[in-house]
Amino acid sequence: MRGCKLIPEQYKQGEDFLRQIVLDTETTGLSPQQGHRIIEIGCIELINRRLTGKTFHAYMNPERAVELEASQVHGLTDAFLVGKPLFRSIADELLAFIRDAELIIHNAPFDVGFLEAELRRLGPSYKGLLHYCTVLDTLPLARNKHPGQPNSLDALCRRYRVDNSNRDLHGALIDSALLAKVYLAMTGGQLDLFGEVETEEVIEVQEKVSWEHTVRTPILFADDLENAAHRQWVESQRAQGVCLWEV
Repeated sequence: MRGCKLIPEQYKQGEDFLRQIVLDTETTGLSPQQGHRIIEIGCIELINRRLTGKTFHAYMNPERAVELEASQVHGLTDAFLVGKPLFRSIADELLAFIRDAELIIHNAPFDVGFLEAELRRLGPSYKGLLHYCTVLDTLPLARNKHPGQPNSLDALCRRYRVDNSNRDLHGALIDSALLAKVYLAMTGGQLDLFGEVETEEVIEVQEKVSWEHTVRTPILFADDLENAAHRQWVESQRAQGVCLWEV
């Protein structure tokens, strides 16, 4: 049984339990290959699809400047990060928190890439991230459920009625809390945990009813004159070459 010592008695269900950590990071820029670093990590624990109240949160001094574009997204500045601990100072505590869990991350390659780069900087005594845990990416999960639709965290909050009104700026712990609610709703709902979060089926019915009650535009059919004009236009196009819709 993995991670047994981390599971409080009230969350155990016989010998089976699921421990998940919803994780998000903020960074100095977009690419660890260009030397960008993690400056904030936020984690929230779920056990058997319930919040336990346990979190991990830390700001870090990246030992480099934060790009202006990144700072405009999350609001973290060089001045704020002065004096914050280095990643190596919080690494062991972070790894202990996520060990043997399934990480839930939105657009996981981004965060995983940064975490892997940070772990490599610590030297050979630290392994790759997947040595400590597994990862579930909620972005392809959302794209599979909602093909052709926006699937950013904000878009998913709107779709699943998750209140994100306090998200003026991105923040690792705030975004982890929002993603936890979105994930639970997207994978079956969690009514006893979030009273206002409903299952996907209920949301789809509500959206359909709302559309049916707000759209009142009548359907207008073409009359004989309009049909004749359309046929004439089609013939003029056909005379100029092969019509694309006839290929």
